[in-house]
Amino acid sequence: MDEAKEAVFEEARDYTGAKLGMWLFILSELLLFGGMFILYSGYRYKNPADFHHASRELEVVLGTLNTIILLTSSLSVATSIAAIQKGQRKLSMVLLMATMALGLLFLANKGFEWGTKIEHGIYPNSPTLLARSKGEILFFGLYYVMTGLHGLHVLVGVCVFSVMLILIAKGTLNQMRFVPLENAGLYWHLVDIIWIFLYPLFYLIT
Repeated sequence: MDEAKEAVFEEARDYTGAKLGMWLFILSELLLFGGMFILYSGYRYKNPADFHHASRELEVVLGTLNTIILLTSSLSVATSIAAIQKGQRKLSMVLLMATMALGLLFLANKGFEWGTKIEHGIYPNSPTLLARSKGEILFFGLYYVMTGLHGLHVLVGVCVFSVMLILIAKGTLNQMRFVPLENAGLYWHLVDIIWIFLYPLFYLIT
């Protein structure tokens, strides 16, 4: 009996450590993107007209669509976690697959937007972009770096969810053991929150 209690205690401690580690990781990511947001704000303050002109060239419709996609994916992953907690394994897997599909759709839309810009010669160090004003060069530089880094996080999230999906299918993650899925969900919510800031900065603020 004592051994059983000790095992439960050890498992609870492991879960607490895992959650603490995830929150520390999230904090480091917030500091990373927070620094970029500050850098963006500083450059925008110095080049308001150029940033305004450059932002008008982005596709607001695609940006809005991607916002809706990510918000929906956050809902689906939260529902997936709730389902596994209730022992609804198949439902959890379906919702997790929906989250992954939405993440890939987000990346496809972003890739299409990037492709359109590249076709028009607007990409870092391109002759077309270098011929523009300094503020516009800075805007598109930040656009590619910040949205590209965010896209990388989305891709990592999809890969993590694929691992979670396999673990659920094998029964490793279940009604009694679901903290790894919770941590993956926290990461995805972070990705969503970062985009919530990127969207108005690049597409809406004039």
